Amino acid sequence: MTATGTSATGTPETGTTGAFGLSKEARNLHWLLGNLVEEVPGVRSVAVVSSDGLLLLSSDPAAQDSAPAPEDRPSGPRGSSADLATIVSGIGSLTVGAARLMDGGGVKQTMVAMEEGSVFVMSISDGSLLGVHAEPDCDMSVVAYHMALFVGRAGHVLTPELRSELRKSMEDAQ
Repeated sequence: MTATGTSATGTPETGTTGAFGLSKEARNLHWLLGNLVEEVPGVRSVAVVSSDGLLLLSSDPAAQDSAPAPEDRPSGPRGSSADLATIVSGIGSLTVGAARLMDGGGVKQTMVAMEEGSVFVMSISDGSLLGVHAEPDCDMSVVAYHMALFVGRAGHVLTPELRSELRKSMEDAQ
């Protein structure tokens, strides 16, 4: 189960998984994140991390409520959204530092391919990061495309107030 559900009209609505009481923008971000996980083949887990490394959104049901991950979808790194957030934050910091040393400009996307999976990190306009943990045989171009869609839709709404609301909802869920 994702953080939010979809009504009969296809619009985001709150469910019983922790999104109740959130603003419309926060519910929409939860819905977008859920769609990314459910509709992109090979995606294991997704996390949005603030510029200071704090988890804002997660596809890990345990981060939203106590429901177990669906059996047909493997969990993220050791099943923990906090682990993925730490990895995303570290990769983001490392690549920003490398770009500065190389006068490479801003980092748009980073991809780490491993034998048993891939990690993608994409910058969001406010300095936050979108991280995706995917299967090793995923179509990387499809994952990157859907990440870019998420960033395009989420980037303009991630205001300081919304980031604060999302951080608080993550803290309250744990």
